Amino acid sequence: MTETIHLTAAQAMVKWLSVQMTETGERYIDGMWAIFGHGNVAGIGEALHAYQDVFPTWRGQNEQSMAHTAIAYAKTMKRTRAMAVTSSIGPGSTNVVTAAALAHVNRLPLLIIAGDVFANRRPEPVLQQVEDFDDGTISANDCFKPVSRYFDRITRPEQIMYALPRALRTMTDPANCGPATLAFCQDVQAEAYDFPAAFFEPRVWRIRRPAPDAGELTRVADAIKGAKKPVIIAGGGVIYSQAEAALAAFAEKHNIPVSETQAGKSALPTSHPMAFGASGVDGSAASNAEAETADVVIGIGTRFQDFTTGSRTLFSEDAKLISINIHGYDANKHGAEALVADAKIALKLLTMELGDYRADACNPDARVDWLRAVDNYCMRPDDQTIKPTDGQVIGAVQRATDDRAIAMCAAGTMPGALKLLWQPSLGGYHMEYGYSCMGYEVAGALGIKLAAPERDVICFVGDGSYMMANSEIATAVMRRIPFTIVLTDNHGYGCINRLQTMGCGGEPFNNMYVDCNVEVQPEIDYVMHAASMGAHAVKASGTDQLEVELKAARTRNIPTVIVIDTIAKDFPGTGLETTAGEHGYFWDVAVPQVSTREKQKKRFEEYLGQIMKQSLVN
Repeated sequence: MTETIHLTAAQAMVKWLSVQMTETGERYIDGMWAIFGHGNVAGIGEALHAYQDVFPTWRGQNEQSMAHTAIAYAKTMKRTRAMAVTSSIGPGSTNVVTAAALAHVNRLPLLIIAGDVFANRRPEPVLQQVEDFDDGTISANDCFKPVSRYFDRITRPEQIMYALPRALRTMTDPANCGPATLAFCQDVQAEAYDFPAAFFEPRVWRIRRPAPDAGELTRVADAIKGAKKPVIIAGGGVIYSQAEAALAAFAEKHNIPVSETQAGKSALPTSHPMAFGASGVDGSAASNAEAETADVVIGIGTRFQDFTTGSRTLFSEDAKLISINIHGYDANKHGAEALVADAKIALKLLTMELGDYRADACNPDARVDWLRAVDNYCMRPDDQTIKPTDGQVIGAVQRATDDRAIAMCAAGTMPGALKLLWQPSLGGYHMEYGYSCMGYEVAGALGIKLAAPERDVICFVGDGSYMMANSEIATAVMRRIPFTIVLTDNHGYGCINRLQTMGCGGEPFNNMYVDCNVEVQPEIDYVMHAASMGAHAVKASGTDQLEVELKAARTRNIPTVIVIDTIAKDFPGTGLETTAGEHGYFWDVAVPQVSTREKQKKRFEEYLGQIMKQSLVN
């Protein structure tokens, strides 16, 4: 007779999750973030309490931000481990939808256990239930379907024996990796079932490394052999494949310069001689010059997003595009010659195929000139009483940190500025730019520190993004998880203001506080606000004091928030000419065809000239 264990569906789920292991002997799901409501407290809440000694539970402050923490953890762990989140029905669930979209776009694993309505339907409509007048099977959790890689609704206890393995199979699949959502009916959570004891045997989840098709490998190798001036665009897939050393060896042996995307930055440290900096809209002069003249462009683990390609204007029409990617969907974008494979395996096999091939000499002087320009732009301002630029703030942070530092951000001016100006060590950069989600920063910094406690985590966040979501500071204080927040205050949405007024020819409106239709300009005391949640908070009068406070922050076991006023001005990341001297590229943000203002009319004519340069190959 088959041995069984009598448990509720929720208890069985937590017990099963506690024995899903990695090849290194750790739990693959490293605990669950939870905010309880009526849709998950009795079932999932009781189960988490029962197994708290073997499967940890952490309380967040907001469903979206605790999911961001879980995503940042998985990203820092290079997708080898993940976390789960649980929410109640209604607003608890829909709060997580934004985070699910973020994980989906960035190809990152996240397990979402969302409370749902009653499967038996007896008490309907229950509190917070979203009713569809024409479809009785719909609930708020159906919002997860377009932003989940795997979705299932648990309406019977025994269904978890099939749904849970499918969810983790998706999360550990390097090609289909993304969020998995289980909408768990609240009555079913509490229902008992005799589960086979074998279901709870420990299981090891291995992440495969698919080798390329032989024909694809030959075609790609032949294309590279015929190239005189190839360039590599390194994306996040390099890091997730743990192919950093393979990339460095490949670039060195074959003399191919490496440009980087937001997700791929720090796959090579800036100090590496083949690291030419950022690509595209917010790209370096050295990197974009190589890309402009390249006859073959080799994308590795990148989606060739609009910022990377200058909205399809960066590469020559005659350049051949090669895309090495784990997923055929991404590998075939922009009409590229696809090599569907794990990045690390592909680089190893390609270098064997290429033999002694070496590209023509790239321009190392351009790289040196660019780094010199970065240093000049980020240097300490002589007058400490004048508000610094974001670049000068970045320079101060760079001077005050060492190779242990990880700079992180997500939205606003800083992503473009950091991609352009931050000079990371290996793995010293973490940017959420697939979704560029305001509010990711503070929660994300918490997740990074949980995954990499030995490193110094520096969270760059603007006042606008800080106002979106900051409450996980309190969580970090409660758990004594230290990281440093550099809060740059330019009194509004400075990045979008620049896009509005310079990028699109508009007038300043509704972005900076001064341009809003309000009677009183807000003067927010961010120091007092952060301190009220238990953080060590201080305002830096200039970049000199910022450096002092950054060094002091490393001595604490709680988050440090350093506020500094900055000037809102044109800066890298807008696609416009700047005093940094970078060669940024066009970013396609549609400009109105009709306007009564001459400025807008002129900008539209310039826009037409830019879109004529775009490649139309899909």
